[in-house]
Amino acid sequence: MCGIVGFLGGAGSAGQDTALVARMADMIRHRGPDDEGIWGDAEAGITLAQRRLAIVDLSPAGHQPMLSSCKRFVMVFNGEIYNYEEIRRKLDAVAAHSWRGHSDTEVVLEAIARWGLKAALESCVGMFALALWDRRERILVLARDRLGEKPLYYGRIGKSFVFASELKAFRPHPAWNPEISRDAVTLLMRHNYVPAPYSIYKGIQKLRPGHFLVISDADREPRIETYWSARDAAERSRAAPFEGSRDDAVAALEALLQQSIRGQMMADVPLGAFLSGGIDSSTVVAIMQSLSTQPVRTFTIGFQQADYNEAKQAKEVARHLGTDHTELYLSEREAMDVIPGLPEIYCEPFSDSSQIPTYLVSKLARQSVTVSLSGDGGDELFSGYTRYALAEEFWKKLARVPHSLRRATAGLATLPSPAFYDRLAGPLMPLVPKQRRQKRLGDKVHKAAELLSMQSVDEVYHRLCSHWSNPADIVIGGRERPTMLTGLEELPALPGNVERMMYVDLTSYLPDDILVKVDRAAMAVSLETRVPMLDHRVVEFAMALPLTTLRAENTTKWPLRQLLYKHVPKELVERPKMGFGVPIDSWLRGALRDWAEDLLSESRLRADGFFDPEPIRTAWQEHLSGRRNNQYLLWDVLMFQAWRTAQQDHQPALAA
Repeated sequence: MCGIVGFLGGAGSAGQDTALVARMADMIRHRGPDDEGIWGDAEAGITLAQRRLAIVDLSPAGHQPMLSSCKRFVMVFNGEIYNYEEIRRKLDAVAAHSWRGHSDTEVVLEAIARWGLKAALESCVGMFALALWDRRERILVLARDRLGEKPLYYGRIGKSFVFASELKAFRPHPAWNPEISRDAVTLLMRHNYVPAPYSIYKGIQKLRPGHFLVISDADREPRIETYWSARDAAERSRAAPFEGSRDDAVAALEALLQQSIRGQMMADVPLGAFLSGGIDSSTVVAIMQSLSTQPVRTFTIGFQQADYNEAKQAKEVARHLGTDHTELYLSEREAMDVIPGLPEIYCEPFSDSSQIPTYLVSKLARQSVTVSLSGDGGDELFSGYTRYALAEEFWKKLARVPHSLRRATAGLATLPSPAFYDRLAGPLMPLVPKQRRQKRLGDKVHKAAELLSMQSVDEVYHRLCSHWSNPADIVIGGRERPTMLTGLEELPALPGNVERMMYVDLTSYLPDDILVKVDRAAMAVSLETRVPMLDHRVVEFAMALPLTTLRAENTTKWPLRQLLYKHVPKELVERPKMGFGVPIDSWLRGALRDWAEDLLSESRLRADGFFDPEPIRTAWQEHLSGRRNNQYLLWDVLMFQAWRTAQQDHQPALAA
């Protein structure tokens, strides 16, 4: 695991370029505290650098930038290739090679030299972002893994074409004069993240998952191609769906996850796993423990508030599996103390509040291990989100009612405030089964009313996945650019609405929210995270499973659950789904109120010039009064405001 940075189109002499790239790499030293390396060719105008977190082959033989044995290629590499030993055997079977060490980087370089770039990338099972310089053809290549586990930004700064694992690496460049993209701010208000291919800055983009970029001249536009397409994979899987029984599906999934997890337990440093006690992380840990001769190290954080505490369930699962479990209960103050550091941890504004516990559990794990596996991806692959069924069932009923009548009903439903509905429902709640009780019923009524005016199931899902429903109305001069939800690319031909929603989440919410959250939080403490469910062989298998299998017996993630029940009693893990969150709503009314008021004051919003103060101030006052729970809307604005304030400390002339 590493941080990579470089540029094509030098900024000065060879010595100046080397000094510059060293300063750029130093900005992301948290991604690689163990080693650093620089390579450059002043005549060609190329300079590469890497910060290394040593995981496999801790010897100097794993040092980067690395030259291929033929001396044609130079590469900096961030990530892990779990099947590198298999690739190495294939290479040796054709022609014996004198290997310098046993790093995956050396194997990938040799595969590229022998098989070509695309074939080599297609052979890799793993997570990565890489930069490759072809010394003969004078071509720079950037590539990113299939599902987007590792980040890669690129763009132009002055006369240089630049790339880096994180945006903060661009700060030392003498021509760095960033301008915030108001369109990106608008997307942030919609989604709580800036989706690829966009970034928060004009002129800087994210390379999308499964893509590679080729450029030979810093003044020309790069060529971007795919080597793996989620769309093609989905259509292939649907053209040849899994035809076995449900039990066959569970057995096949077990074999694939064992294969994936066995490969991802490869490390020359201490390794463990995050454990929440939910289906996904418990499944990963259960299989890890079945493959290990020693107790697996597992990590959980807990909170005193029952609604946000998963530690009790995680401890029970850990005890049953026999893991070496570490839990840490945190106070509200300890959790809130993370907030001032978030703008530096997340190099562009990011407002998924589960960023806070994710950082804390990463920090806890890093005290004992250097690598941690996680259960991310299970919801997107195996239909785990309740919003899928909610959107489809809602639309089925909605479509029967004339649109004009639905709009009128929505208007009537929103006349009473959310607080009115909460007061009305209060006396009735004791009569409702505990697992079906709704908190903040009024907010849910108002959100449902908004959905009544929608004209398609895609619109319904778009709204369910939105924070601010009309973000262009609050961002001055902003407009929404196309995303996977709004036509960035054609969606695959899929059999139903739920499958389409799952695909959109797999290609947008997963890489741009979940994986960003985990990567930045873990890398901030120099912890490598691995996601076994995102092995592309598991992904393609899940795509081939019919929805009737994924949601069998009126549940979600049926194959995963059945697999887990082989290792853990059902009663230990069967509970209502709990997000990995913190009580932002109450914090904003309490300990964070003064901090938030400063960032959301009308005078500050007007002076900054990004937001129309009126709707934001209205949302803030509604929240403070308890009339509505606007935590998500407010956190979006607060994280942008806090991020911009922090960036101005680094770049006082940050353009708006």
